[in-house]
Amino acid sequence: MRISKSILAVVLLVFVQIGFGQKNDSKQIVGKVLEQSVPIEGINVINNTTQLATVSDSEGNFLITAREGEVLVFSAVNLEPLKRRVTSADFYPNLMVVKMIAKEVELKEVVVNENANITAENLGIIPYGQKKYTPAERKVYTATSTSVDKLLNAMSGRTTMLKKEVNVEKKEALFRKLEYLFEENYYTDRLRIPVDDIKGFQLFCVDDADFAVSLNTKNKTMSMFLITDLARKYLTILENEK
Repeated sequence: MRISKSILAVVLLVFVQIGFGQKNDSKQIVGKVLEQSVPIEGINVINNTTQLATVSDSEGNFLITAREGEVLVFSAVNLEPLKRRVTSADFYPNLMVVKMIAKEVELKEVVVNENANITAENLGIIPYGQKKYTPAERKVYTATSTSVDKLLNAMSGRTTMLKKEVNVEKKEALFRKLEYLFEENYYTDRLRIPVDDIKGFQLFCVDDADFAVSLNTKNKTMSMFLITDLARKYLTILENEK
């Protein structure tokens, strides 16, 4: 049976109207991605239904088209992936705020000695719980162990010099930990630090007291959170030096 031209025209018109209506259902979503209240750049945002995709900017902002009920997927290398179903409250002029969580990643451990259980304490050479001094700390201890030594070395300035050596030694240890913690592409791709300025940025980081604590306690999540803010400050310094 042949379909008349008039019926065919009506059918086509219906399909056009349906398609147009569906298109009109799509609305703009303006959002911001945060990780512990810090805006995050480079987050992939994908509409799971239409496969439309975008990436958050340096302020964590993104713009994407979606319809109510569709699911947006947020993902990044160092963050836990997140899915969020779109509701009417998410559309412009409202702001969709998305809070992501850093992945829990343990710091790498360096095995120095296979016989790790053999220690000076186990062998009875020193008592258990006794403070262990670095070479620089031992010098300070020796210089201040008696009241006479303390007075003479304070007058000569030797104690101050030795304490500076301790600080330098601690920063060197922190620097080695930081070098081992992140790969070079993390600084260049994620933090936008130029390759030639990575070493300077690492020194800038170990001078920060909170960041030093995160390194010493092996809290990589906190280190990642703090280093993002430190990177912004360091890039500002580089910009002002130009």
